[in-house]
Amino acid sequence: MTSVLDLAPVIPVVVLEDAGDAVPLARALVDGGLPAIEITLRTPAALDAIQAIAHGVPDAVVGAGTVLTPDNVAAAVAVGARFLISPGWTDRLLDAMRGSGLPFLPGVSTASETMALLERGVTDLKFFPAEAAGGTAYLRSLASPLPRARFCPTGGVDAARAPEYLALPNVPCVGGTWMVPQRALREGAWDEVAKLAREAASLGG
Repeated sequence: MTSVLDLAPVIPVVVLEDAGDAVPLARALVDGGLPAIEITLRTPAALDAIQAIAHGVPDAVVGAGTVLTPDNVAAAVAVGARFLISPGWTDRLLDAMRGSGLPFLPGVSTASETMALLERGVTDLKFFPAEAAGGTAYLRSLASPLPRARFCPTGGVDAARAPEYLALPNVPCVGGTWMVPQRALREGAWDEVAKLAREAASLGG
């Protein structure tokens, strides 16, 4: 895998409180056509969840989200993460992500941040927080002056907004949580998750 942006039109952004949910959740998402799964490092269960998916669901491409520090990078690599996503970036974090050898998406929300990463040879980016930072209108305005940049918009993107983002020439995929509602996680409603994943996967045409 050279880029996580090309695996599916939607990357589920998952916050897990219980690592025991990781494998059945990942199976449901993969069955629905969404193999790339971002487990955010926002809970104590996150690293165990990544490890469980990496070992238990071979068809899944599991990555770590909310990567904030070089230590986060090292911990994610150690448990088998296959890509890294951060809400923003610093030079130290960028060096650590690049040094991991894994595909990564550093977060940006401005043209200047995007240009700084393009200077460093990074063309695949997370646009965050997408809706708050200007949404589709902002990304459309970047397509012409910064044609090498490709974005995964995340933050406020839902099933209704996703098609408009995916129609942009610089947006191969979006990130969202709508196919993994917290109620479904609490109830173990994996069939519902798989159905929502299939609907999300179909957004890519």
